[in-house]
Amino acid sequence: MCYYSPLPTPKEMARWDQAAQQEFGLLQELLMENAARESLAVLLEEYGPVRDKIAVLLAGPGNNGGDAFALARHLADHGARVSIFHVKPLDAYQQAAAYHLDLLRKQQLPLVPLPEAHLDLLPPPDILVDGLLGTGFQGDLRPEYQAWITTINRLPRTVFILSLDIPSGLNGHTGRPGPVAVRATATTTFEEAKIGLVLPEAAPFTGRLHVRSIGIPRMVKDQYPARQLLLESNVLDLISPGDAQMHKGQAGHVLIAGGSPGLTGAPLLSAIGALRSGAGLATVACPLGLAAEIKSGWAEVMTLPLGANVKWSKVCAQELAARVSGFNALALGPGLGRSQNAAAFVQTLFGFDLPPLVADADLLFHLAQAPNLMAMLPKNTILTPHPGEMATLCGLSVAQVQENRLETARKHAREWNAVLVLKGAGTVIASPEGSMYISPFATAALAVGGSGDVLCGVIAALLARGLSPLEAANVGVYWHGLAGAALENSFPHRGNLAREIANMLPHVITITDKTPSEEFFDAHCQRHYDHKSGHRHPGHGHQRSGRNSFGQGIQRPAGSG
Repeated sequence: MCYYSPLPTPKEMARWDQAAQQEFGLLQELLMENAARESLAVLLEEYGPVRDKIAVLLAGPGNNGGDAFALARHLADHGARVSIFHVKPLDAYQQAAAYHLDLLRKQQLPLVPLPEAHLDLLPPPDILVDGLLGTGFQGDLRPEYQAWITTINRLPRTVFILSLDIPSGLNGHTGRPGPVAVRATATTTFEEAKIGLVLPEAAPFTGRLHVRSIGIPRMVKDQYPARQLLLESNVLDLISPGDAQMHKGQAGHVLIAGGSPGLTGAPLLSAIGALRSGAGLATVACPLGLAAEIKSGWAEVMTLPLGANVKWSKVCAQELAARVSGFNALALGPGLGRSQNAAAFVQTLFGFDLPPLVADADLLFHLAQAPNLMAMLPKNTILTPHPGEMATLCGLSVAQVQENRLETARKHAREWNAVLVLKGAGTVIASPEGSMYISPFATAALAVGGSGDVLCGVIAALLARGLSPLEAANVGVYWHGLAGAALENSFPHRGNLAREIANMLPHVITITDKTPSEEFFDAHCQRHYDHKSGHRHPGHGHQRSGRNSFGQGIQRPAGSG
């Protein structure tokens, strides 16, 4: 079963390409031809027949230029009226790009030096193919590229813009423009989506993203595996549906330790999230004086009162430690508060043996204040910071965390020897061994107070059901994101509550059990990594969308993946 799709960095993709040629024996000319044919298939699928349509192709100085040359030949064979604008002098192209240029020249199609052209003075074509820059681009664009890309982006929305491998100007590692990038109608990326293409920052530029194989052998990918992976809908298959004969004790008992004056809702939401995701029992451990407030109206949630008042203390930790062995997982931190009393509770509790732990919310604050506690984390620990909490833990600014989310998460998961869930649009899950997993979801429905508390409960419930920390984090993040995406149907302009995210959890997984989850996504949100093909958008006036969002419409041919 395939739970994840590779997301190579540009460097990793270049290694695949090199190994396919040097170690396996594939010709670069063949790989380039395959890329062109797959791009043609995407164009015909998305745009429709191209006969008598005006097609302008922009060929950059590298292999993307060669892809454009090869595609121009195929478009001409399909009856399009083709013109090619090239960045370098024709005799400066080398190797596979030169090979496909030679084939193209035999068709006697117009070849125009792009530096000598005035794109802004040309009448808008029906189709524009962007083959200027590939995934190896980094840094800032040179002025002439910025000017060309700005001109492309000013074209009428009726012009169909197809980017080859990646929209020119987009960083294939970070998904950020440098400082501008082509805003494509569709992008055909080759073999696998590069990591930058599926990060939220790339969404306004990629359009509908198609992942198409060009023949890189599986043995090459296995020999040089990508260190980043995209969560697939199949990851939900890691959850056992449960035996009709099971009783509540077999479904796991989750303990949530948290709550303080004014913050009693957080542990309750975690408990609801745990129950809605299948935990047999959920108990909130809290100071004695808060137990009634937390439980009020929720008969299904049990409480474990500690101490003598509304404050955490060392005594609370000792009382909890005496009972903690009766639970399958511990979620610690929701609503805990940042008082000195709470700090003393945490310091004392970490001196005892604890079950698998989800460290969330205010616990993360206390870990930042007392770094010695990181070495005391239980073996099976999952840390779940949002960017602000991560910044506090790392001693960085929020901007620094957000600028390099993947490497920040990877570095500190190793350093802290824990699974790390860096929340936000395109949540990142990092393992201590260095592997990275990316959520395909970026939905405003999850940007609401209490959403993280629900996620904490979901992950704790999965730990309690026997999943490993990495599996629990991956499944929990995907499931939580799926619920948020589903809520956009009922709350298209936001307004949903955190408890409604929890309530949606069992419904979306039921849909996934009945049919492939792609069916659900197509019907409800189209913000996902989609394996289906056949989503044809005919019509020569196909418009570029102004509301692209992370993960929207990523396509693979049927049977791939």
